[in-house]
Amino acid sequence: MNTFIVITSIFHPTKAVNSYAKLRDSRVVVVGDKKSPDTYFSDGVKFISWTEQESSSYRLQKFLPYNHYCRKMMGYIYAIENDADVIIDTDDDNIPKDDFKFPSLSGDFKTLKMDLGFVNIYELYSKDKIWPRGLPLRLINSRTIDNNDLLIESQKIGIWQGLADNDPDVDAIYRLTNGKVCNFDYFGNIVLGSGTASPFNSQNTLFRKEMFPLLYLPTTVTFRFTDILRGFVAQPVMWATGFQLGFTDATVVQERNPHDYTKDFESEVPMYLYGEKAFDLCMVTVKPQASVADNLFNCYSELTKAGIVKESELPTLAAWLDDLANI
Repeated sequence: MNTFIVITSIFHPTKAVNSYAKLRDSRVVVVGDKKSPDTYFSDGVKFISWTEQESSSYRLQKFLPYNHYCRKMMGYIYAIENDADVIIDTDDDNIPKDDFKFPSLSGDFKTLKMDLGFVNIYELYSKDKIWPRGLPLRLINSRTIDNNDLLIESQKIGIWQGLADNDPDVDAIYRLTNGKVCNFDYFGNIVLGSGTASPFNSQNTLFRKEMFPLLYLPTTVTFRFTDILRGFVAQPVMWATGFQLGFTDATVVQERNPHDYTKDFESEVPMYLYGEKAFDLCMVTVKPQASVADNLFNCYSELTKAGIVKESELPTLAAWLDDLANI
């Protein structure tokens, strides 16, 4: 299986990047930006500078803003152009553990039953009060999963989300009010049945080939909302094609780059206000007979009408889908 690991970074090669580069049976792509170093070298890493991006023939690069996380999509395109079967989406501060790997893309798995709505998946991996970034705030004080909700079922996985130890992906409210270090318990692999949803991020996440269009990161929302919105759009689209979202144990340790939690909170406010609405819109928009690409575009058309993304999102998405179709 041709595996690519895609990262964006404005730093010289980090411990995480160098660790990924040493993994066997995978290729590492680091996408630069105008803030990135002029020279970048880590053995085994393909670095795509902003000047190389500008010389690309792909339409997408003309639409992407600079100094923006969404530049990462140029790395996805590089991986797809080079025959990726799976793409692992991660960041330059997520260090792979010795047992770093993802589960199979199909098989019998512990599965949360269908139509539970949003659940706090961290409940299964920790006894502490902790929740993933993007969980609707109305649920943070509730128990969302019962033991009776777990079944063993045969599933096809479109996206796997691996957890992160030490400083996991939580929101600014958690960090400002608690901030406790978290090392998750081992609970194994959990698949979410259709209609049962969870936020997932871009920090330790595997996409299979059929789901590559869903890698699209919206460019007209805030930094702390972009990957969460991507996930809220992706899940209904996956369900329409018979694929599911799965979670697995922590396989990376996050040594988080410096953050201003108050600025993070400000960036997350649209996520709190519009995340669940975006998911609900996508739920009623996707059609089982439509392709992944068509469902994706139709979802963003509805998000544009609702004012959740800007009108300029649609030409960018169209360029992304056009580039994928022409690879």
